[in-house]
Amino acid sequence: MNPDNDPNSEPTLFSAILTPHRSLSRKGFIVLMAIVSAISFVAGMVFVIAGAWPVFGIFGLNVLLIYWAFKANYRAAAEYEQVMVTASELKIRKVSAKGVMREWSLNPLWVRLERETHAEFGVLKLALTMRDWRLSIGHFLSPDEKESFSTALTAALSEARRGPTRTVLT
Repeated sequence: MNPDNDPNSEPTLFSAILTPHRSLSRKGFIVLMAIVSAISFVAGMVFVIAGAWPVFGIFGLNVLLIYWAFKANYRAAAEYEQVMVTASELKIRKVSAKGVMREWSLNPLWVRLERETHAEFGVLKLALTMRDWRLSIGHFLSPDEKESFSTALTAALSEARRGPTRTVLT
């Protein structure tokens, strides 16, 4: 969002890329599908031998449904959000799982970060607000990740509100 080689660009106070968590790697997915397929095949063969051959097809359908569910989950993992704060600008870029990109450029002096918290579960929702405008961010993060992100973003917004600091050399 902010090219590092531009001499006129402001220093970045905060930058983060938020991505959904996926605990199963591609290799893990292949291993899981191999195990599910093997178990379904063996169990299906037991039913074929017992004369209930239609059950074998149902086991195959279950394997296909599990495969489809995981593939849909991996497609959804392509979603991400980029947040960058400088002294004069807060940029948010949201990219959906389908690749649709939306961007907002806001003044960090006017933006507030709202947190919806629950005593037992922690931070449930985060939203950037300005007057009547509201933008939900980080919906796919865990409560602990939302807590950490909100702390860092709040600090960056506070720093942006203080304005640029100058060092006097004597």
